Amino acid sequence: MAFKMIHTEIHVLDLDRSLAFYKEALGLSVQREVAPEDGSWKIVFLGNGEAGHQLELTWNYGRTEPYDMGTRDIHLAFETPDIEAAHELHERMGCIVHENPKMGIYFIADPDGFWLEIVPRR
Repeated sequence: MAFKMIHTEIHVLDLDRSLAFYKEALGLSVQREVAPEDGSWKIVFLGNGEAGHQLELTWNYGRTEPYDMGTRDIHLAFETPDIEAAHELHERMGCIVHENPKMGIYFIADPDGFWLEIVPRR
């Protein structure tokens, strides 16, 4: 039996802020949205055409307490053909939280503190 990974979900406190971050930092745009009529929650799927896998952002109306994002052992990784330009962008944004020059990688954090690994295309 075969399975295809289609999305990874994370919760966000400020959907507009998160959408702006993911667009600027990683070039992700809204692919589709799901929400009930009462506006109690909203799910937004982000993608960029580079892969079929999407990032699902889930927002819950009225939530003010930060979500537990676990330890830094859990993260998403993004590959880029131009690690230097990506690093310059993320440095300007002030979102770099950890660098590992020996491995040639670094991590950025989204507005909710979720870590995203940036790796060079090899």
